[in-house]
Amino acid sequence: MSTSRNLKVLIFILAYNAEKTITNVLDRIPQELAGMCEPSVLVIDDCSGDATWQKARDHLKEFWCPGEALRNPVNQGYGGNQKVGYLYAAEHGYDVVAMVHGDGQYAPERLPALLEPFLRTGERVDAVFGSRMLRKSDALKGGMPYYKFVGNTVLTTFQNLVLGSHLSEFHTGYRIYRVDALKALPLHLNTNDFHFDTEIIVQMLFSGGRIVELPIPTFYGDEVCHVNGLRYAWDVVVATLKARLVRMGIFYDPKFYFPQTDVARSVSRFSFFSSSRVVAAAVTPGSLVLDLGCSDGELADYLRREKGCTVLDAAGVDLDRELPHVPWDSLDCVLALDVLEERDRPGEFLDRLKERLANNGRVRIIAGSANVAFFITRFMLLLGQFNYSRRGILALKHKRLFTRASLGRLFRYAGYEVLRRQDVGAPYPLALGEGWLARALMAVNGLLVKVLPGLFAWQTVLEARPLPSVASVLRSAQR
Repeated sequence: MSTSRNLKVLIFILAYNAEKTITNVLDRIPQELAGMCEPSVLVIDDCSGDATWQKARDHLKEFWCPGEALRNPVNQGYGGNQKVGYLYAAEHGYDVVAMVHGDGQYAPERLPALLEPFLRTGERVDAVFGSRMLRKSDALKGGMPYYKFVGNTVLTTFQNLVLGSHLSEFHTGYRIYRVDALKALPLHLNTNDFHFDTEIIVQMLFSGGRIVELPIPTFYGDEVCHVNGLRYAWDVVVATLKARLVRMGIFYDPKFYFPQTDVARSVSRFSFFSSSRVVAAAVTPGSLVLDLGCSDGELADYLRREKGCTVLDAAGVDLDRELPHVPWDSLDCVLALDVLEERDRPGEFLDRLKERLANNGRVRIIAGSANVAFFITRFMLLLGQFNYSRRGILALKHKRLFTRASLGRLFRYAGYEVLRRQDVGAPYPLALGEGWLARALMAVNGLLVKVLPGLFAWQTVLEARPLPSVASVLRSAQR
């Protein structure tokens, strides 16, 4: 075993009403750790109703390694107490923090083995979990109640399937973390409840952290369980599904968003029926095009490559304050996809655009906007949910929201004639890939759009032209 005796390790003991067990847990911490690293002990009593803190404090006075006992003035909950302990580890310069439960359910004797991966040279480990389920038969032999065994197995299988992970157990409380890895996680956003453990695993996975699992013995004694099993299972399922939807780009929750490992599908928008394909089909080959949206550049590249267009863009221009300096009188087409939703005052933006195009009689405006009345958004509102996401209808950058009808009215009120309108279904391949499920959903959504576009259209693309204002008609007549 390669060791690093300079590794500062905090043995963090969560304690709540544990006066009967806390001294025994402390005594079971192996003194051999002093030869492997620089160990210290921290007991945090989460505002117990007994003498947990006093017993821990007195026992640590002459302990074989440095130790401190703290007591939260207000109960923080299982997750909240972990936040306090991890903050302590970060502020005191520890390299590794090992979480042990004060009721003795997880054997402190296993600490040397669980710390061993952090002591290896040349290998990055961000977390080590002591798993009771690597050898499932041992869990039952150790006294794990059968209903907990089944629940643990079912929930872990579900979470692995949803998150694409391969852990033997999501629900162990025996965990050791590299403190630098914890600093990179938004732990302050996590729950204070028991599914904090699920949320931190998701964050570790999504941030690219490396988790190692090692077997530990299972022990169930007469400790009091403070977990409501059904509520815990529900909270775990909801947190897991939300995390998956965040990673797919459908919902947004900052505690689950890690851009460095974003796995949003890199599917071309021209590989399925999308608004980009609708726009590209409406642009005449060889046109001089101004792209005001300049989203990811895929549409502009396609127009240059496939239709021989010259495409100008508005990169670096604050469209709420000004418009780009381009030959406005020579433009054939202006693209405004996902532009109006991002404006503070979209009506005034269209007025300014119309002024610039006043002397261009052939230009067409092609604009698109997401339909906030899409059936999924409506359903979520019925459930009291209004969740912004990184992209889509409720994208974080959207300041204004439109239905297909209100988008048309916006153009008419601004003095534009709407020439054509095309409704598009949801871009399922961007979230699900280009498999059979995405194709099936696209086909069904496409049929429903034709029947009830106001309900099933994900996005509406309008082709319009600016009408001459009354003042310009009068000046022309006078001339």
